[in-house]
Amino acid sequence: GKIRETKKVSKINLVDLAGSERQSNKQLSASEQARFKEGIAINKSLSALSNCIFALYKQSQETGKEGKKTHVPYRDSQLTWLLKESLGGNAKTIMLAAISPADINFEESLSTLQYAARAKRIKTNAVVNEDINNKIIRELRAEIEKLRQQVAGQQQDNEVEELRRQLLESKKMIEQMNSTFQEQLNSNNKP
Repeated sequence: GKIRETKKVSKINLVDLAGSERQSNKQLSASEQARFKEGIAINKSLSALSNCIFALYKQSQETGKEGKKTHVPYRDSQLTWLLKESLGGNAKTIMLAAISPADINFEESLSTLQYAARAKRIKTNAVVNEDINNKIIRELRAEIEKLRQQVAGQQQDNEVEELRRQLLESKKMIEQMNSTFQEQLNSNNKP
């Protein structure tokens, strides 16, 4: 028959979160204004991501307790919406935090470490998403193969038994022939 294969699909999100750039109050040129607006958008996304991480952290602290579940604001930015599965869904997530040893970057490094510490406390439970029909088909194929091996083993056992039976019959026939031959020899040797 035709064999259908099942496929497992996974997704990987690699995100480089730009640091929160401090904005100055000086007059900006047109290109600097564009970068300034981009920096504002990045900071908004980082802020929304921070809110999601904090909500997920609170949610993981509330696990097992009764009451309202903390709302996680994934829809506050495109970044958090895209990372929804990675942050609090069915995923394994790794976060790398890059910090600077320079004194001038102390506040940003501390903020990054606090951010990473909150993210570290989020608990996710990743399981393989598999179509139930494909899972059943895979399990049935494994069972069929197991039964085929058992049948092949039984056939071998049956063949061995048949060979033993034939061997016993052959031995009996040889004994009969030997006894008949002995009787003929004895009757011929009698005077």
